[in-house]
Amino acid sequence: MIKSSTTAVLILILIVLSIPIWIGIIGGIFGIIAGIFGAVFGIIGAIAGAIFSIFAALFGWAFEWHWPFHFNWNGYTILAIAIIVVLLTRSRKI
Repeated sequence: MIKSSTTAVLILILIVLSIPIWIGIIGGIFGIIAGIFGAVFGIIGAIAGAIFSIFAALFGWAFEWHWPFHFNWNGYTILAIAIIVVLLTRSRKI
């Protein structure tokens, strides 16, 4: 009887101590699956964006469509302004 109860207690302690490891493994697997799922959506979005940008460029060049405002800004200028705004509005405390 003593060997059986000692073995049962030892197995119970090992199970209790290994639960955080199993939770971590399950969380890691879930993270990998979610990452792959997000990558698939990102690839689909990139392909769709490339296709639609080709059509937009063709229609834009064919009909000479421009920005509604008379500023000649490209994407890099807008990105630079956005970065400057973010840097200026960020907290100065380290």
